[in-house]
Amino acid sequence: MSHFQYITRPLPFCPADAAARPLYALAQGETDSLPDAIRAFATAAGFAGNEGEFLLVPGGDGGLGAALFGLGNGANPFVFGRLTKLLPAGDWRLAQYAGDATLALTGFAAGSYRFERYVKPAAKVVRLAIPDSVDAAAVERAWAAICLARDLVNTPANDMQPDHLEEVFAGLARHYDASFNAIRGDDLLSAGFPLVHAVGRAGEKAPRLMEMRWGRKGARAITLVGKGVCFDTGGLDLKTAAGMLIMKKDMGGAANVMALALMIMDAGLDVDLRVIIPSVENAVAGNAFRPGDIYRSRKGLTVQIDNTDAEGRLILADALTYADEELPDLLIDMATLTGAARVALGPDIAPFFTTSDAFAETLVAEGERLPDPVWRMPLFAGYEAKLKTGIADLTNAPSGGLAGAITAALFLKQFVGRAKSWAHFDIYAFAQADRDIGPAGGEAQAIRAIFETIRKG
Repeated sequence: MSHFQYITRPLPFCPADAAARPLYALAQGETDSLPDAIRAFATAAGFAGNEGEFLLVPGGDGGLGAALFGLGNGANPFVFGRLTKLLPAGDWRLAQYAGDATLALTGFAAGSYRFERYVKPAAKVVRLAIPDSVDAAAVERAWAAICLARDLVNTPANDMQPDHLEEVFAGLARHYDASFNAIRGDDLLSAGFPLVHAVGRAGEKAPRLMEMRWGRKGARAITLVGKGVCFDTGGLDLKTAAGMLIMKKDMGGAANVMALALMIMDAGLDVDLRVIIPSVENAVAGNAFRPGDIYRSRKGLTVQIDNTDAEGRLILADALTYADEELPDLLIDMATLTGAARVALGPDIAPFFTTSDAFAETLVAEGERLPDPVWRMPLFAGYEAKLKTGIADLTNAPSGGLAGAITAALFLKQFVGRAKSWAHFDIYAFAQADRDIGPAGGEAQAIRAIFETIRKG
């Protein structure tokens, strides 16, 4: 596995040799299968295999011999993420585990993540061996993708402007021998991306549309589009101070699309991959776009700006039109688009909209299996009337405040018409609190489920 990461860190895995201490991961009622001496110690200590229960077992020499970890009913493989905090430093190996080791190791790896670019790295290092029965490349690939998405979202806007995002994107392209191109600043106007230019022209760094191509021409055409708003003040419709606190995450769609592309390229899937990222800062300045302005999009539809804080759908409109022009087999966009999606499903479930029932069925099944939770939302045509305005084709911010995630998806749908299938993911890309699979902060959402859906065709 030749993985790519934004911030290089050592793998949380080790060789499965004699130096690695045994770890027994047991569901309730499985202690009878332990070696006699360890079973006797576990019984004396009252270890029952409840979820998260942890017990260190001494060795014959008085030192540390093994560790026991409870899985409860065994339904949550990502409980393994807790082990990065529970286990003493050193190398460990799975001596017993009856579940899916690939998922368990992915959970362990995700739980080992720390964003340490601006702090002294933790001294404690815990590593887990990958059994021979497990596809090590698949585990490491998922971990690298998770790290990339989290690193990008966690990096503050002073170090993650459109030019920084381009640097990372171009580096990813070079790593996998993909082609890369970027259109910047006023060149966006002559190239036909007026909405990207309008949203980003007030930013310190020039707005841009970036494009990467990889794979086999003639293969199934997969196009990914990611919202890359590197910081969102709300524009002239200014957010509150509290509302801006985590707006570095507004490029979370771009981060997740790049991480998904990493998985596709690293796995060598037989696809014709195209990745498009419009990147801007939604800033306040004398040349910022205004409420009431009307712009003609790349598609020719005119858009009335009724809220400058509904900027993500504007840059996606031009990008989706551009993506749609090549008639991809599957067009996916990912964006931290609406607060309404978070009200509906919270931060941990990725809502999606799609024109393909087959895609949705496979995606939901993979999301449940991995787990990587997703939930299909309706493209209810009855709400399309909310997009209408008297003096333009569309408004970017329907009045009323209801069904905001649906109307945003319907807005984007106006710019997709030629792709065989389209799916829109309105993700949060941020964890509000520490969890088994990682600390609070930037998050990879839905990309493992999407990858498996694409892989399975």
